[in-house]
Amino acid sequence: MIEAIEYILYAVLIIACVCSVYFSFRSRRSVDPAVRGLNAAKTNVSMGVMLIVLSVIQMFMFTGSTLRVVIGALFMLLGAFNIFAGLRNISFYTRRPS
Repeated sequence: MIEAIEYILYAVLIIACVCSVYFSFRSRRSVDPAVRGLNAAKTNVSMGVMLIVLSVIQMFMFTGSTLRVVIGALFMLLGAFNIFAGLRNISFYTRRPS
């Protein structure tokens, strides 16, 4: 059971990394500011998911030391902030008139 959870977490981590790189490239290569902002927001959400999955792997899959738990908690907070900021920016750019 634990191995299945590990595989799922690692798969989500890889998908989030690939999405983060993909949206980052699309954001940097876009000319239209609205498309650039939307892709940057999707990059933030992908990076937030990646950081939260990293923190879950860090905190629960290995033996817990104090330093590991503190770093995992920091990654989780940073990931939650990235997801919040990305979702806020996605809603801003999708409601914006063309």
